[in-house]
Amino acid sequence: MIRQIDESMMVSGQLYPERLGDLGVAMVINNRPDREEPGQPSSAEIEAAAAAAGIAYHHIPIAGGFSDAQVQEMQDALSAAEGPTLAFCKSGTRSIYLWALARARMGDDADALLAKGAAAGYDLTPIRGYLA
Repeated sequence: MIRQIDESMMVSGQLYPERLGDLGVAMVINNRPDREEPGQPSSAEIEAAAAAAGIAYHHIPIAGGFSDAQVQEMQDALSAAEGPTLAFCKSGTRSIYLWALARARMGDDADALLAKGAAAGYDLTPIRGYLA
């Protein structure tokens, strides 16, 4: 299920290459490591489908926590976005956490980020201390 976070950002669980052209997004950010689970499309497959659909693609795999480098990569990707962006992982949780951490570095208000997460069905309170 794709969840709208704000006018320019969405998150979801696993995306499949054949669906990319129908999403109406300018950028896709893949937050899943390759081979996280059997049957998952590889980053290369998703990147090729994104390129064929004219969609910018970034792979920022998250496993076991968030590094400063990953938050910076997300911030850079969001800053370069030229339209609606969809980030995905297995459930969307890692993606919205990474989005919120990056947006906080970009100056967004912590309470506003928490509210956007809650409105989309995600609890960002576990990372609230990192959003200030």
